[in-house]
Formats: sequence, structure tokens, C-alpha cells
Amino acid sequence: MLRSLLRPQSITLAIVIALLALVPLVRERWIVDLFTEILILALFALALNLMVGFGGLISFGHAAYFAIGAYCVAIFGTTYQWALAAVFGAVVVLSAVTSGIIGFFSVRLSSIFFSMLTLAFAQFIWAIAHEWQSVTKGDNGYLNLARPDFILSRTSLFYFVLVTVIVASAVLWVIVHSPFGRILISTRENPLRAEFMGVDVKRVQIIAFMISGTFSGIAGGLLALLNRSVFPTAAWWTESAEVLIMTILGGMHSFFGPAAGAAVVLILEREITQHTQYWPTVLGVILLVVLFAFPDGLAGVTKLARFLPGRRPGRRDG
Repeated sequence: MLRSLLRPQSITLAIVIALLALVPLVRERWIVDLFTEILILALFALALNLMVGFGGLISFGHAAYFAIGAYCVAIFGTTYQWALAAVFGAVVVLSAVTSGIIGFFSVRLSSIFFSMLTLAFAQFIWAIAHEWQSVTKGDNGYLNLARPDFILSRTSLFYFVLVTVIVASAVLWVIVHSPFGRILISTRENPLRAEFMGVDVKRVQIIAFMISGTFSGIAGGLLALLNRSVFPTAAWWTESAEVLIMTILGGMHSFFGPAAGAAVVLILEREITQHTQYWPTVLGVILLVVLFAFPDGLAGVTKLARFLPGRRPGRRDG
């Protein structure tokens, strides 16, 4: 147990969490808001990566569950003035049910057909948010969302998001490293062999779809609390594309890689948009360069240690 806690990865993670806890001490308010958004989108990317990186299922429509979480916070928290715990209970239930239904139909297809069906379902969710004005308020969206007193301030909201993301990430970590996670990886590597060994591949994929959609909904609810607004664009396909880019950029086969990808994309977006309006083009170039240099994404940078002078694969120090 002690050896696992002293691993370099564990020490690095502890340092990162400690540094994040110090962010509210910075005087610039925009930095606190930026890191709050980074934490939220990092959770969104980690949730998506459960399917993409560990399940081998490329979803083009995960913004649908992100938007469901956001609208749950708006409708139940502001319109009906539910308590925050009840609101996020609704987020979990509705995100899980919706992703479970969509996953049930989607996993019956494979490859690009699966991806396109997830996109089609996401556009259907967007159409509902856009047209059902009596509930979602259409294009006008929700503004000035209610927040409980204990997270009214910028600092208190940051710590609430930090704790929520840490807990949610820990749950995802346990799932990925559990027997279910290993079975999920086996369905990614060789679904036919996994099925031959008695694994119900479709059932495993549906469960992974539900888990991923549920945590995506939680991320959407947190972003609604941060922005205090929700619009139908939360379910638009570009939102799905952006989080998929974060996941690929960070490294699909690394657990924390997508979180790093979310941080890099958001920081670059803030910096580059100050100098040029062609932010998507610049992002595309950066993505191509990183993927050509490091096919495993930013997480692959750590592999450079293998080529350091005096170190060879299989060689022991000392």
C-alpha cells in the first residue's frame, strides 16, 4: 500500500491537486474561472475516454449528455428550485437513462456507423433543446441560473468543482482498473475473442456508454453552475468534436491524458484568440503536429525518457 502511494504518478497527482487548491489565492479572477472550466472539461474528457480510449467506441455525440446535465441544473435548480443534491441526482438519473437508451441502439452497429448514429442522436437532443421552448426556452436559453448560497462566490464554486471532479475521477479510475475495466479493454482489443470467452460484449459496451454519459452529464451540470446560463449550443456537434479533440490530443490510452488535453486546448484557445480569429485552424495545425510527433498524444511525451542518454530498455540503474 505504501509503495503504491509513493509511486511517481501518485506523487505527481498529489502535487497537481495541491497546486490546484492554491489557484483561488491568485488575484486575477479570470484565472480562477479558467481553471474551474478546465476542471469541468477535464472531467468531460475523462468520461468520454472511458468509451474512446478503453472501450474503442468513437462517439461523435457526447455533447448530448453534457447538455442534458446542464439543462437539468437549469430546469430543476432554477425553475423548480430543487436542492443542489436533488438536482444532481436528477442529472445522474436522466443522463444515465438517456445514454443507456441511445447506447442500446448504437452499440448494435460498429465502426463509423456507430459514430454516425451517436451524432444523429445528439442532433436529435439538440433539436429538442432548440424547439421545445416551453421547457428549454429555445434559442433564448436560460440566464441567471440560481446557485446555492454556499457556492455563490467564485472561490467556493471552484472548491466545489475541484472536490466533485476529484471524486468523479476517482470513481472512473476505480472502474477502469476494476475487472469490468479489464473486460472493457478486452472488448476493444478483440471483441470476437472476448465473446468466445463468454463475455456479453454488447452488454459491456452499453454499461460503458451509460457510465460515460452519466459523468458527462455531471460535467455539463457543473459548467451550467459556472456560466449560470444554458443554450441549445451545448448539445451542438462542435461541442462533441471539441471534447473528442481534447481526448485525442491528451492521449486516448492514458487515464489522465485527456485531462491534460483539456487544459492545453482551453489555455491555447484563450491565448490564440487574442491574436487571431482563426483559432480552429491553429488548433488543427497543433493537433496534427502533436499526433505526428507523438501518436499517443501528450501522454506519449513521457516515453521520451526511454531515449535519454545512458538509459536503455531493460537496463537497470545502480
